[in-house]
Amino acid sequence: MNEENERNHGPQRVDEIMQRWGLDNHDLVTSSIEQLTHKQVQKARAGRQLTLKMMQKVARTLNICIWNSLSDEEKESYYEYIHRDLFTYAKGYEPEWEDPNIALLRARDRKK
Repeated sequence: MNEENERNHGPQRVDEIMQRWGLDNHDLVTSSIEQLTHKQVQKARAGRQLTLKMMQKVARTLNICIWNSLSDEEKESYYEYIHRDLFTYAKGYEPEWEDPNIALLRARDRKK
């Protein structure tokens, strides 16, 4: 296996979570207070290996983006994602982890 293949981890959980919440790359870029770029978000979703700081930046921005779309009531039950929830190569990643926000998403879908 060459170095290039070792740095590509395939589609990441962050991609799946963004799809569940109806978010695209531009949503994260415009919500970012840390100057996240479209290219960085695309790399994160596709599984190109990021540094710990970049994984944390993506996680913070994702949380901000989602948080801004929630009602006050929804904010009380929202689970903030951390980098190990979003990236398969992050230290502490748990393959069996289930998204604690699924119930919140289902409740939002019922209201629509």
